[in-house]
Parts: sequence; C-alpha cells; structure tokens
Amino acid sequence: MAGALAKGITSNGAGFDGVTWNILGQTYYPKAVCETTFAFETNSDPGQFVPVHIHPTQDEFILVQEGELDLKLDGKWVKAKAGDLVRMPRGIPHGYFNKSDKPCRALFWVSPARKLEDLFKKLHNLGDPAEVVKVSAMHEVDFLPPEAND
Repeated sequence: MAGALAKGITSNGAGFDGVTWNILGQTYYPKAVCETTFAFETNSDPGQFVPVHIHPTQDEFILVQEGELDLKLDGKWVKAKAGDLVRMPRGIPHGYFNKSDKPCRALFWVSPARKLEDLFKKLHNLGDPAEVVKVSAMHEVDFLPPEAND
C-alpha cells in the first residue's frame, strides 16, 4: 500500500515510476498513487471495454480526455465525451465501453486507493477473463453477470 502522495509530474504517455500495465489489451498508466487516491490513465481502442462491476469501498471518477465512452451507469446507458467528468459513487454498478470508431483516452481515479493498484499489478498480462473476475473479487472489485452489460 502506498503511503503519502509524492510531489511531481507524471508525464503524458508515461506511468508513475515508468510503470505501464496491459489489462485485457488496454494500456493503463498509473499517474498518482497514495493511500487516499489512485489515479490512472486508460487508452481504449474501438471495441474495448471493462464490463459492469461494483467498487463497494471506493468512489470512482473518469475524466474523458480524448474520444468518447459509452457507460452503463446504475443500469442506464450514458455517453461521456472529451472534457466530461463521470462520477461513480461506491456501490453503484458501472462499466465502460468504447463503441466509437476512434481511440479513447481517459483519466480515472478512485478514493480511497484501497487495493486497486495491487489488483492492476496482478491483472497485468492476465488473459483469462474468468481469472480476472476471480482476482478482482479478492481486491474489492465485483463483476456482475454478463447480462448486466446489455
């Protein structure tokens, strides 16, 4: 678990301390890590997504930087475009999907950090979706059944 927030700048196109993760084909860059918050950038190609899930212990935010995301937020479809901020309180089911024909870049952050950084370390290069669901559940991220994504 990270302690205090380190001062400084995490450069565009880079992760904090040079870290980059491949999570189910999407590139994730950790941007800031401390006990109270965890921020990361995602780069999603057309067709990529993260299925509907719940963070029971964290509030989550998405700032869309480029492109757009379709989100299933608490059972309803919404669209977030560049410059939009998505607010997802703890316990609210949500998933994001790049249904467009262009890449999407977004900054995500959760508060408090809890186990999310450890989860991403374990998910790096893990290709089996069933194992992703299992490992995620051990790190306070609970995926809903596939029909939740409809």
